[in-house]
Amino acid sequence: MSEQRRSNAIRLHRELHDIWKTGPGLQRLAAVNHNIIGKRFMVAAFVFFAIGGILSMLIRAQLATPNTAFVGPEIYNQIFTMHGTVMMFLFAIPMFEGMAIYFLPKLLGARDLAFPRLTALGFYCYIFGGSILIVAMLMGVAPDSGWFMYTPLSSSTYAPGINADVWLLGITFVEISAIAAAVEITVTILKMRAPGMSLNRMPIMGWYLLITAGMMLVGFPPLILGSILLELERAFDLPFFDPTRGGDSLLWQHLFWLFGHPEVYIIFLPAAGAISTIIPVFARKELMGYRAIVVAIIAVAFLSFGLWVHHMFTVGIPHLALAFFSAASALVAIPTAVQIFAWLATLAHGRPRMDVPMLYVFGFLFVFVLGGLTGVMLAMVPFNWQVHDSYFVVAHLHYVLVGGFIFPMLAAAYYWLPHVTGRLTMHRISVPAFWLIFVGFNMTFFMMHMTGLRGMPRRVHTYPAGVGWDWLNLLSSIGGFILTMGFALIVIDIVLQFRFGKPYRRNPWGARTLEWAQTTPPPAYNFASLPLVDRRADMLEPHEIGNELAAGKGYLGFTRHGWMETLGVDMTSGRPDQTIILPQTTYLPLWTALAIGAFVLCLLFKIYWWSLVPLGVTLVLCLCWTHATGLDHDHGDLEIGHGIAVPTHYEAEGAPSWWAMVFTLVCNGTLFASLIFAVFFLWLVAPGWPPTELVETGLLPPALAAITLLGAALTARMAVTANAQGGGASMLLLASAGAHVLATGLIAYLIATALPDPTSHAYAATAFFTLAYVAVHSALGLVFALFGVWRIAQGRVSARRSLDLRIGKLWHDYTALTGIFGIALVLIMPLIVSASGGGQ
Repeated sequence: MSEQRRSNAIRLHRELHDIWKTGPGLQRLAAVNHNIIGKRFMVAAFVFFAIGGILSMLIRAQLATPNTAFVGPEIYNQIFTMHGTVMMFLFAIPMFEGMAIYFLPKLLGARDLAFPRLTALGFYCYIFGGSILIVAMLMGVAPDSGWFMYTPLSSSTYAPGINADVWLLGITFVEISAIAAAVEITVTILKMRAPGMSLNRMPIMGWYLLITAGMMLVGFPPLILGSILLELERAFDLPFFDPTRGGDSLLWQHLFWLFGHPEVYIIFLPAAGAISTIIPVFARKELMGYRAIVVAIIAVAFLSFGLWVHHMFTVGIPHLALAFFSAASALVAIPTAVQIFAWLATLAHGRPRMDVPMLYVFGFLFVFVLGGLTGVMLAMVPFNWQVHDSYFVVAHLHYVLVGGFIFPMLAAAYYWLPHVTGRLTMHRISVPAFWLIFVGFNMTFFMMHMTGLRGMPRRVHTYPAGVGWDWLNLLSSIGGFILTMGFALIVIDIVLQFRFGKPYRRNPWGARTLEWAQTTPPPAYNFASLPLVDRRADMLEPHEIGNELAAGKGYLGFTRHGWMETLGVDMTSGRPDQTIILPQTTYLPLWTALAIGAFVLCLLFKIYWWSLVPLGVTLVLCLCWTHATGLDHDHGDLEIGHGIAVPTHYEAEGAPSWWAMVFTLVCNGTLFASLIFAVFFLWLVAPGWPPTELVETGLLPPALAAITLLGAALTARMAVTANAQGGGASMLLLASAGAHVLATGLIAYLIATALPDPTSHAYAATAFFTLAYVAVHSALGLVFALFGVWRIAQGRVSARRSLDLRIGKLWHDYTALTGIFGIALVLIMPLIVSASGGGQ
């Protein structure tokens, strides 16, 4: 490189650093850069993992010998509930989120994620929600009904304190983080890949993360709905799960496992993505069966949503349903096996070299295959009946989840930590650490298969002597402490790597993916210029690409206007179609998360009227997010390099924020579909149906409400068209706002006058909740309409810059669709009940 070119490159890096940097001290609380937030997620997840590990050691100390008085049953119930909750909700999913937040832009050749402030909000919600649970445990009021919170054990009759409320509200708070991450990951992968990176050129890890994020959008809403319904039952006596008033405890199990079983694969798939990334590097061979693996991932995701009932084989469901869900549970082993065979084929066709990451890869293969075999056993109904709720299921769960997540994550840690630290690991500690973990894990959990087969039930705080469980439990406890020693060595090894690890120049493994084309540790902007990808993105030459990008020879190899710029591309082809201008550092995510946290605490301590204050503050803060975004005039097409010009994302079709609203509504629609499922489940299965008192609405008020919702959506659509033609959008949006006011008032009138007492029967409770759902969405439609008027008045909207109006149109359309369906359901149900001779 000539002296002039070197000088230009240095100047470019300095300019980019000044634009993308995060300030020191308290200014780091305003950080939105994915490098910072991703590391924070991973560190926090590891802290929660350590807490969950300490709780597991308390469990093993209690069960090491029979008739132990180490802790009593009340404390033990809190310990094992919190152990499962921490590991499932506060460690596994957030660790995957942190890894994706940190590495995804680097893998895709982007400078950041699509919504940096949303990522920061998700982190603070995760921390605050997790802190509520941990503080409750320290105060002795931790949830104690199991990490699955089955009703009626978690209902107010049997759990009258705030213990269960801590779980329901804390976990729902944490779920905000998960949904935010899912939207972030999905949009980033689909819209912010490097130019030329079509979907069939995307690195395999991108496919794993895309499918996982999609599963989160569809899998998490049933749990959120279940948590809301149970909290409403506990707080206001709405009998969704009370069989004496038309509810059913099995509804909670269905909603929980509609989330719970896909979550197993949500945890597994990112770990499998790490395996699919690491094996080709150490096998020195490209990944075999790339397309077959992609199809297998999609098949796993699809099948995982049809397996939830295999957790409920013993509740008394019909034999035909047992056969269907048993077959589906066995069928999911096929796409999983496709991935395993592809990994083995890659190793067989390559020239594998051993290093610390490969130790954990082989440990994963051994443990996960054993867990898969016991999974197939549990899919068989007769065997499942014999070992249900025994320690055999505990062993299977840990072999699948720990084997399917912990071992790959440790492989990923040793593989990618040099990227974070710029140093290599101290192998003298990492190898014995692996063997302690491997031996300790199998010693702990393999014994549980035998205790389960010998009849030991799960969730017991002690057991009698002389029934053949003593020595097996003692060995399990010894193995647990060996496992803990291994993790302690991992912590020491990581600390030593940060402090004394051997520095290296670049790409110590000889990998061929884009993240290794960067300097390490990476700069805030990742790439001085963005690459052109002309082949599959796990078959690149990072050394050559890195030199070109550092010199600014790619796209956006310059700075302008102090903007934080990256590129948006066509979803399928990877052709650049917009310049995305990202927001600068801001404290708004922190203040918003604090406001949401205050709202949750008001609900937890049952000061419901006061909760309206932080709720209103949250809404105002969300509107403030838009104040610093948007351009006040049209820019037209902007040069991005190599003779190509594209519009800003404010002026482009298919902007990331538009797609974010689409995927948010998919998530919301899944929650609404879960609500409809709950209504029909109770109607068809629950005792005490049909009720004696029905909804008496008449036809006019619900018909008017439906018509006004439809009118609000149509006028919002007309406003978008009018804006494109040059004017008149404000008046149409005001008409849409008026329609929403009328619709919300009519629905409130129906709730107040036409519904029976919602506490009298689950029928009235579900009708109340359905109409309240419609009313809340209509009220938010009013906010969207008025927001559009405000943006037009600010000059933030023009014929080219119509993004705000198009996003609002999506909300109006969704509200009209779900509102009309919800109103019709509440209106039609009494007619059907009356026609069938019920309700008399």
